[in-house]
Amino acid sequence: MRLDPSLTARRGFFFRTALPLGAALALSACAGIPDSKPHAVLLEAPSLGLSTQAGTMATLQDQWWRQFGDAQLDRLIDRALASNPSLKVAQARLARAQAGADITDAASAPQLGVGVDATRQQFTATGLYPPPLAGGIYETGTAQFSGSWELDFFGKNRAALELALGVTRAARADAEAARTLLASNVARAYFQLIRLNDHIQVAQRVLTQRTHMLDLVRQRVDAGLDTSLELRQSEGSLPDARLQIEILQEQLTLGRNALAALIGQTSSSLVIDIPASAAIKPMAAATNVPSDLLGRRADIAAARWRVEAATQDVDVARAQFYPNINLVAFAGYSSIGLDRLFDAGSQQWGVGPALRLPLFDGGRLRANLRGKVAELDGAIESYNAAVLDAVREVADQLASGQALGRQQQSQRQAQASAESAYGIAVQRYDAGLGNLLQVLGAETAVLNQRRQGVDLAARALDNQVALMRALGGGYQAELPAVTVQK
Repeated sequence: MRLDPSLTARRGFFFRTALPLGAALALSACAGIPDSKPHAVLLEAPSLGLSTQAGTMATLQDQWWRQFGDAQLDRLIDRALASNPSLKVAQARLARAQAGADITDAASAPQLGVGVDATRQQFTATGLYPPPLAGGIYETGTAQFSGSWELDFFGKNRAALELALGVTRAARADAEAARTLLASNVARAYFQLIRLNDHIQVAQRVLTQRTHMLDLVRQRVDAGLDTSLELRQSEGSLPDARLQIEILQEQLTLGRNALAALIGQTSSSLVIDIPASAAIKPMAAATNVPSDLLGRRADIAAARWRVEAATQDVDVARAQFYPNINLVAFAGYSSIGLDRLFDAGSQQWGVGPALRLPLFDGGRLRANLRGKVAELDGAIESYNAAVLDAVREVADQLASGQALGRQQQSQRQAQASAESAYGIAVQRYDAGLGNLLQVLGAETAVLNQRRQGVDLAARALDNQVALMRALGGGYQAELPAVTVQK
């Protein structure tokens, strides 16, 4: 029985390609891959002792700043989120990461291209070409399709894609973290303006009181009840009151400039009506660190996705020890002489596997794998540090909020007592039963309490903003499962 010559050729081609491929796979299976397990261990919520109770802020809204009940603050934050350059930089990083993921995904798909070239050249007279080509000048042309497809037997492309997706998710979380940070910075700058404006109101009241006291002293001097000493003391208090107002006005201007920069406009175009701190509605107070804190924080989510990306990067480095197998093919025309390029005899085609396997590389692959494992350890420890900082930050803000509540209560009581003492001192001075120093001392106590009240109110607002940021600002993430290295 006579075999078909084409069938025999195909069988020969198969054995000539399959046998080396099988040998290469056997060699790769025997090649020793160094240990790629990380030394660092991820911190998880149970190991941190987080409370299993959600607390009063379990349903934190994405636009948390609207709970303050200030429409002007809402507009300022909305403007900042739409036009702040720093936030746009974070969004650009996200777009770049998404493009990188698309490029990596495309690399695992079949590739097809077309090439056309035409060349006029002189062929060597002492080379492989026989006469009449040898020493002659001819035109050559090629027009063909070429394609390739990398067969991902060992998961290198899949791991590379997961790496790129992890980087993209980390960039997306970074953009959310930048958004939360920007909103909190705008709110804090706004409340700083309120604090300074309240201080100016107190300072102006100080100036009014001292002006009134000066008029009273002058009347008593004219009546012979006070001396020039009391008059000079009262006159000297006015320049100091004006100085404090000027200092506060300067700080207020600088604060307006900072707020304008945050929302992406010039200070001259920023028009706001600064309210009193009493007009801001306080938020509900939280009582404990929520158990789902790790999923609330965008910065923790970004760090966790970087751990996932570093894990996949280790897998890519490990896959470098295995063969790289491609299917390649081409079909088209090639000829000497452009007038014969598309003749039937100028057709050419080819198809077959291509295999690349590193055997001796001087330890490059092992060093690369060790480096990727070290990067994974670093990513894990960075995540752990972010987790610990987040838990501490929330605990600190909760403790400060509770302490501020107690301090404000005590301060209000002290201010009421100081106001009462000042009223009595003024009455005694008017009746000639007290002196000016007693009145000024009582007035100083009142003004100190008012300033302290302004500062405590500002600190309470700032604490609420910091707590919103520490709790994630309404962000909710789906974190990857813990990856176990093989």
